[in-house]
Amino acid sequence: MGHVNETNRKDFVQNVKHLRLSRLIVILSLILFIVPLITHYYLSSVELSSDRITHNAHSHVDLPEDLNFLSETDLKSRIDELLRIKGSVSSELRDMENKRQKLQQELQQYSRQIEQLKQELAHQQTELDKLKISVQQAQVAQREALEQNSPELALPKKLVANELPDFLPLSSKTVSKLCRLSTCFDHSRCSLTSGFPVYLYSPDQYPVMNSGWDVDGFLKTTLKQALGYNPHLTSNPKEACIYLVLVGEALKDFDQPSEDISYSENIPLNSEALKHLPYWGGDGRNHVLLNLARRDLSVNSKDLFDGVDTGRAILVQSTFTYSRFRSGFDLIVSPVIGPPGGDVWQECALMLPARRKNLLSFQGELKSARTVQIKENNSQYTLDNFIQKHLKELSQTSTSDKFYFEFECNPAVDDNMNLGLTDWALCGTDSSRRALLRESTFVLVFAPVSSELISTSLLQARVYEALRSGAIPVILGGDQIRLAYDEVIQWRRVAIFLPRARVTELHFLLRTFPDSDILLMRRQGRLVWERYLASVQSTIDTIIAVIRDRLNIPPLPVESFPALSVFNETFQPIRTVVNVEEEQDESLGPLEPPYNSPAFKRNFSLMLTQGYEIWNDWGDPFHLYPSLPKDPMLPSDAKFMGSERGFRPIGLGQGGAGKEFSEALGGNYPREQFTILLLTYERDQVLLDSIARLRGLPYLNSVLVVWNSPKPPSPELRWPDIGVPVHVIKAARNSLNNRFLPLENLNTEAILSVDDDAHLRHDEILFGFRVWREYRDRIVGFPGRYHAWDINTGNSWLYNSNYSCELSMVLTGAAFVHRHYFYLYWKMLPQAIRDKVDEYMNCEDIAMNFLVSHVTRQPPVKVTSRWTFRCPGCPQSLSEDDTHFRERHKCINFFSTFLLFNCWRFFQVLYASK
Repeated sequence: MGHVNETNRKDFVQNVKHLRLSRLIVILSLILFIVPLITHYYLSSVELSSDRITHNAHSHVDLPEDLNFLSETDLKSRIDELLRIKGSVSSELRDMENKRQKLQQELQQYSRQIEQLKQELAHQQTELDKLKISVQQAQVAQREALEQNSPELALPKKLVANELPDFLPLSSKTVSKLCRLSTCFDHSRCSLTSGFPVYLYSPDQYPVMNSGWDVDGFLKTTLKQALGYNPHLTSNPKEACIYLVLVGEALKDFDQPSEDISYSENIPLNSEALKHLPYWGGDGRNHVLLNLARRDLSVNSKDLFDGVDTGRAILVQSTFTYSRFRSGFDLIVSPVIGPPGGDVWQECALMLPARRKNLLSFQGELKSARTVQIKENNSQYTLDNFIQKHLKELSQTSTSDKFYFEFECNPAVDDNMNLGLTDWALCGTDSSRRALLRESTFVLVFAPVSSELISTSLLQARVYEALRSGAIPVILGGDQIRLAYDEVIQWRRVAIFLPRARVTELHFLLRTFPDSDILLMRRQGRLVWERYLASVQSTIDTIIAVIRDRLNIPPLPVESFPALSVFNETFQPIRTVVNVEEEQDESLGPLEPPYNSPAFKRNFSLMLTQGYEIWNDWGDPFHLYPSLPKDPMLPSDAKFMGSERGFRPIGLGQGGAGKEFSEALGGNYPREQFTILLLTYERDQVLLDSIARLRGLPYLNSVLVVWNSPKPPSPELRWPDIGVPVHVIKAARNSLNNRFLPLENLNTEAILSVDDDAHLRHDEILFGFRVWREYRDRIVGFPGRYHAWDINTGNSWLYNSNYSCELSMVLTGAAFVHRHYFYLYWKMLPQAIRDKVDEYMNCEDIAMNFLVSHVTRQPPVKVTSRWTFRCPGCPQSLSEDDTHFRERHKCINFFSTFLLFNCWRFFQVLYASK
């Protein structure tokens, strides 16, 4: 207890001492601050008084009362003393003021340092967060790589046969008539990864026609030429999957006297010559016999295969009877009426107006009526004669609809009047029929008179001519026939199929079609005609593609453009690390190593799941692409139930705000990155500055610079190191079309096409990327434009760049585009479009908008409020020149005349809401 009291007493004494010391410090502080102030005030008063005394030396009234008793010497001494004190105090005050100012400066400096440290701390914290996110994403990617139990698919490796077909005994005719792929085709020669090699027998080296007959020379030449452009052609018969034999069109050699031709030689095809083909293998399996009609389109011509044992060969021709045609094995094709190949756009038919001069038209003559009779008004009429009578009466009615029917041909001018014709014959010349069809909304096409015929060359030729001119075929007897390639083409979207008995309902039915459906069928007919029927090239490619499709063998991969670097072994770029000021404080996403978009994942499932769309809509059945904008996506819950690999849901599926949003792309598409493609021409420093600004951009895979200048880059240039590969590609020539080259090192589906002088913030780029992921089949970008109708002339379009809520284009100077459209730009667009771009050195962005709008039937998507871009310090932009806009007016109208009015649809107009 005593010890405690002693401790308390010592603490109390210690506290008293501290208290006294504190008071003493306070008193001294007050003295140090108050005394100088009082002194300063007093000296200031004395100085004022002395000034008054000095200025009023002869006045004793103003002097202080106590100074009157001082002598002059004392007064002077007193004044000197006060002045000395004043000077001393002023000096001390100045020193104190200097110290105070220095302390304030140091305080401000420390405050600035504190703020800088805070900013640096925030920056480092942001970098740390980015690294944490990147590490997390890398860990997820590593775990997925370890957990996956199958490797990523790549291009299929070819596995082909290496020996000639074995000789097998000839099968009976009964077996041949019942042929199917399962019974008459050797699948062992056609591996899924074989690439479907096709071998062509030379018609000159291996003739299969009897004496007095020959194959049309035009077909011989064009077939070789067309197959030469087909990637499936092989010169090695050991690895071939199928063997093509050209057996028609057979022409009679009229120079040879008829008495020198035996009865057996009246049959054009020589059975023995077929059997002696070197790779026939005894029964003709895997052989395809091509009978391509071109001249004689009548059904009266003798069937080329009649009386000939074709074994297990596949027959390809336009004329078939029900008894001969083997469904799923033989193939009905269209006659090769068109040119050998090349650009068929000069044959474009006007899309507008939807309704033409004639609602319905027909030109033809019935040479022999069917024996089927109907009873009407107690009189017997043949069905086809009744149809003629009804149509004649229809054309004479008082309806506002106009009809044109011609049921009698003029032999003097008709080009298909062959004696002995037993069906509907063509009337008029090709040019006169084409002129009539261009004035007809619908055209009547009669099925063959004989019910035994499933298809004829004449029927297929009439459909060909109708689609070429944009008239919608109405096939009377459509329940009886089959059209070319109908196992893959949806003909009901192109033509109207009616039984003959419904002819009286024909006018009513046609009147029910609105303009929108008329245009839809006309566009679909245009697509089918152009892609599969228009030329010999398209016919041959389609025949091969259909047979390959039956075997579920994928097409060959599409060819990319080689990416030749401007650098070489002796010229290597100088890399330099640049410090670019951060544009955003917050984290915009993880920084990852380059990750290429998975390619060729649907080699064998694509045609099974989306085959009809590929043949009839947006697809291309002749090439295999790394990926498609229309690739299907999984349902939203699949990524949590067994299909989670590759997905990065926001907040691991719980969602979240900005922090969680920036950590993962989310959405219903797996992880991916994008490539930036820059087109440049002699603006080196502008280009380098643009590349430098990309440092630290999340989800950036690589940067491709297309060097359009003929001069190589200067060796003195210092290329910024931005953390991702920068490839500088040498262009073959200076062309704005190079902006859309499908280069082989475009490794992502998303391509950000950017002008070298465009300045986009990182958050804008990523926002556009996230939007594009939800609209992958469209152009998604920043500067919007639209095409406006010229109300002054009323017959043309204007390119409009004014600020507007209406837009129909998004310029590709700053836009995301799917890689697939780069291939289509060079494969689908007519060459005349690219030539016009080169002529004006302008309008490539408009052409791409035309292309995507045509393929998707959708408008582009504009993001952010940007309408244009400014580049301080850049040379004057081409877009500031009046000539630039005049050329774009011309481009819009040229493209519209050449594509939209003639062949394609109009732009969709989007009212900006995003």
